[in-house]
Amino acid sequence: MPPHPGSPAPTSSTSPAVGRALDILLHLAGRTGPVRAATLARELGMPRSSAYHILTVLAERGFVTYLPGERAYGLGVAAFEIGSAYLRHEPLERLAQPVVRRLAGRLGQTVHLGVVYGAETVYLLKERPPRGRAADTALVTDIGVRLPAHLTASGRAILAHLPEAQVRALYPRPGDLITRTGRGPRSLAELLGLLAADRRRGWSEETELVSEGLRSLGAAVFDHHGHPVAALSTTWRRHYAPHGTDGVRDALARAAARLTSAVSGRAPGG
Repeated sequence: MPPHPGSPAPTSSTSPAVGRALDILLHLAGRTGPVRAATLARELGMPRSSAYHILTVLAERGFVTYLPGERAYGLGVAAFEIGSAYLRHEPLERLAQPVVRRLAGRLGQTVHLGVVYGAETVYLLKERPPRGRAADTALVTDIGVRLPAHLTASGRAILAHLPEAQVRALYPRPGDLITRTGRGPRSLAELLGLLAADRRRGWSEETELVSEGLRSLGAAVFDHHGHPVAALSTTWRRHYAPHGTDGVRDALARAAARLTSAVSGRAPGG
C-alpha cells in the first residue's frame, strides 16, 4: 500500500543500480574511445559483478555497444538518440533559424537543418531562398520528413563523425542499405569508405541519391564534446551551380561553424 502522507519515501532497491548505470553512461560519454568493463568498475569504484550486470542490460537496450575485438564498451545508438532528441527541440531550432535563413539568402538555394534518428535523417527546418534570388527547386524534403541517412548529405555528414561501432549497429544487415534512385552504397564496407572520405574533407555530398537531377552538400554541427548533433545541408539542381561547388561548400562550412558556436559546441579536435 502507498506510504502515509508525510512519511519518509522508501528507498528503492533498484536506486543504486540506476545510479551506477547513469554513472557508466556519463563516464563513457566523457571518454574518447571504448573502455573495458574492469576499467569502468575500477574507475567508478563499483564491484566488477555489478558493472558486468549493468553493462549487459545497457547493451540489450542499445545504450552501450560491446566491441569484441577490443573487449571494451562504447556508447550505443540509444544513447546517441536521447542526446539528439534533446537537441531536436526548440533551443536548437531557434538558434539555427537565423543561420539557415541567412545561408538560403546568400546561396539562393534551399537550406535544411537535419538530425539523425536511428538510421534516418529527420528534417527540422527548411528555408527557401527569397523570391527573385533563384528559381526554387521542388524537393521531397520538408519539415518532419524522414529519409535514409546514408543517402542524404546531412545524414552522411553526421554519420561520418560517429564511432564506427555505432554506424555498424545502425546497419546490421546488407538489406538496410536501401536506395531510392538505384544509386548509393550497397554494402557496409562501401558506406564506411564514403564516411571516411567525408570525415577527412569535413563535408558530405550526394548527387541524385535522393532525387533525380538534384545535388546536395552537408556539414555537421557539433556539441561541447565534439559529437555531431545535427547538420546543415543545401540542395540545388545538378546542372545549376551559380556559385560553384567550392563557394557552396565554404559558405556551408562557415554556417555550420556558426551554429556549432551558438550551441556552445566545438569541432572534433578543436
